[in-house]
Amino acid sequence: MSTYKESDIKILEGLDPIRKRPGMYIGSTDQRGLHHLIWEILDNAVDEVMAGVCDTIKMTLHNDGSFSVEDNGRGIPAGIHPKTKISTIDTVFTTLHAGGKFDNAAYKMSGGLHGVGSSVVNALSSWVEVVVKRDNKIYQSQYVNGGNIKQKSHIIGNTNKTGTFVRFKPDITIFKNITFNSSAIFERIQETSFLFKGLKIIFENEINHKTTTFLANNGISEYVEFINTNQKTLCDIIYIEGKEQDIEVEVAFQYNDTNSETFVSFANSVKTREGGTHETGFKAALTETLNEYARKWKLLKEKEKNFEGSDFREGLVCVISVRIPESLISYEGQTKNKLFTQEVYGVIKNIVKTKFTFWLEENKKEAKTIIEKAYLSREARIAARKAREEVRQLKGSKNLKVLSGKLTPCQSKDKKLTELFLVEGDSAGGSAKLGRDKRYQAILPLKGKVINVEKTQLKDLLKNEEIQTIISSIGGSIGSDFCLEDVKYNKIIIMTDADTDGAHIRILLLTFFYRYMKKLIENGNVYIALPPLYKLTNTKNKKHFYIWENYELEELKKDNPNYEIQRYKGLGEMNADQLWNTTMDPTTRNLIQVSIEDAALTERRVSVLMGDDSNKRKEWIRENVDFEMES
Repeated sequence: MSTYKESDIKILEGLDPIRKRPGMYIGSTDQRGLHHLIWEILDNAVDEVMAGVCDTIKMTLHNDGSFSVEDNGRGIPAGIHPKTKISTIDTVFTTLHAGGKFDNAAYKMSGGLHGVGSSVVNALSSWVEVVVKRDNKIYQSQYVNGGNIKQKSHIIGNTNKTGTFVRFKPDITIFKNITFNSSAIFERIQETSFLFKGLKIIFENEINHKTTTFLANNGISEYVEFINTNQKTLCDIIYIEGKEQDIEVEVAFQYNDTNSETFVSFANSVKTREGGTHETGFKAALTETLNEYARKWKLLKEKEKNFEGSDFREGLVCVISVRIPESLISYEGQTKNKLFTQEVYGVIKNIVKTKFTFWLEENKKEAKTIIEKAYLSREARIAARKAREEVRQLKGSKNLKVLSGKLTPCQSKDKKLTELFLVEGDSAGGSAKLGRDKRYQAILPLKGKVINVEKTQLKDLLKNEEIQTIISSIGGSIGSDFCLEDVKYNKIIIMTDADTDGAHIRILLLTFFYRYMKKLIENGNVYIALPPLYKLTNTKNKKHFYIWENYELEELKKDNPNYEIQRYKGLGEMNADQLWNTTMDPTTRNLIQVSIEDAALTERRVSVLMGDDSNKRKEWIRENVDFEMES
């Protein structure tokens, strides 16, 4: 039996806790966690912007793989800290929970982690350099090997400027890959610039020798314009701002001719991916105001019911930004993904309702267009609900069997365990049916390519037999009437060939789910199966195994020439047992869970890549895709 004594209790000092459990502080040590280091330093600079003392931020991706953020804010205080007895700059970077955001003295509003950001970046970097301009002096300090002071803060010159410069190189022993993604950085900077009117952010990429300056003089209105770039809009951008109870509110929204809704919200510049009280307050104001307007001007008949909120949100692109005092702000759960501050609901509802009512009275033509769109949305919602009811009534009838005749259901009715595979082609569908675990896995073979819903009206979409079959097989209806509780499966798994046609079918299906069953993706129910590309058989002992990536094959062939290679052109080439072992068996398979990281960018990309404008599609591909010739 092992002993358990006093000396077994370890005390992690300084920044050791961060290096021991980095995931607790930055979420993960993959690419997302790596870029989180940048966001922490950027958030500190943005806090200076919110304090009204900074209007320029420069961010640089350096040739050596390091990254720097420089602002022209007040600069970190440089004097000796009364508690640590060392420079305050060194205290901030080497002491956990040391910062100026614990009360309202230095920052009335802030978005960064409370006294954690700078020290976390230092702890997870191989080296950090800090230069502070303050009190007519320039201070420099350097840290190495996870936060150890190499050169404590000291004066290196004089200046009449103020600000903070932080440059760091991530620690290769912490992160799997320390190469920054310039596209991800570009997108985050662009988003940040939209939140602050007049804020200039310069991004210099020394690796590709490109420098971009971001400046949004019209703030979040330009964000809405950016999202709607490829859409046909139905009205001008509506911008509303106001302040109550020390809570500052900014809202910009606009309608387009699609049937999707896009909400992007922020609290103190932090993106609230799961919404919260600011979103619900806005939605309540929108619904009440438009229903009252429609009643007042007889756009709703006397005996007609009010529109539902979803009727007014189809085709809506909305960006919400609230700034809340530190004493009021709160979030649901451990993350900052959902705002919980109850005061915000009433504040934003009151401000939006008052000012949007005035806008409708001043813009009667556009107001009528919005109400007319709501009528179309309601008709589509009622039609979808009627179709769902008809399917329910057809249970056990021949008509339902025709509609979903190709579906091979599973035996279990426990939704927590069941899976539906959407399989490309009858041949692969046949192998999947034979190889599956029939207790939990249902199979739906698809005929050819699914219709592109981005180019199809809802009424025509509902006439498409393939789409009807998918809807009836999954359950839950579609569009604004979609209900997660009625979905029959825990996992919806897209299983297509590992070729160009298979990739196209995946995109078409994902576009359908994004447009008409978005909650499936948001709830984490949609997956992509990863079938192997190759089967390798040893010519000597006849043992075989599978490979999923081309680089794995190249590495293996360098030293092992005694393999017979079979390239799978399609799932139909696999036997049932091979398909089960490689792609369907929960204990051995690889699945990609589909998620929506950025609603605004997803909306923009879907409309570009799947829409009618081929020139915009070609332009996006030219700017974002690197083409390499096969050797």
